[in-house]
Amino acid sequence: VQLQASGGGLVQAGDSLRLSCTASGRTFSTYGMGWFRQAPGKEREFVAVITRSGVNTTYADSVQGRFTISRDNAKNEVYLQMNSLKPEDTAVYYCAARPYTVPTIGGKYNLWGQGTLVTVSS
Repeated sequence: VQLQASGGGLVQAGDSLRLSCTASGRTFSTYGMGWFRQAPGKEREFVAVITRSGVNTTYADSVQGRFTISRDNAKNEVYLQMNSLKPEDTAVYYCAARPYTVPTIGGKYNLWGQGTLVTVSS
């Protein structure tokens, strides 16, 4: 599986943005998927994960209630809908995949997309 993230851009505080991650291959539905982010000068951090079926999701406290992760296994895509964006959400956002499980620790994922930059101005 190869991952391609897209949808980043420059927005103002309070705006919304939707990130997409497209996966190649025929086994997408067997992978747990996650979104992580890395702000300038900071370590990569967990944002959200979603199980293979899409039924279960987990969010970082900092984005709970504002971000929604979803997936479409028929299209081999996972999404991150980001609402009420804040300047502190500014980061490069990465999608990640690993077989079956969805840990919230980035180091446990073995497949990563190239990242898409989200910049939120105040």
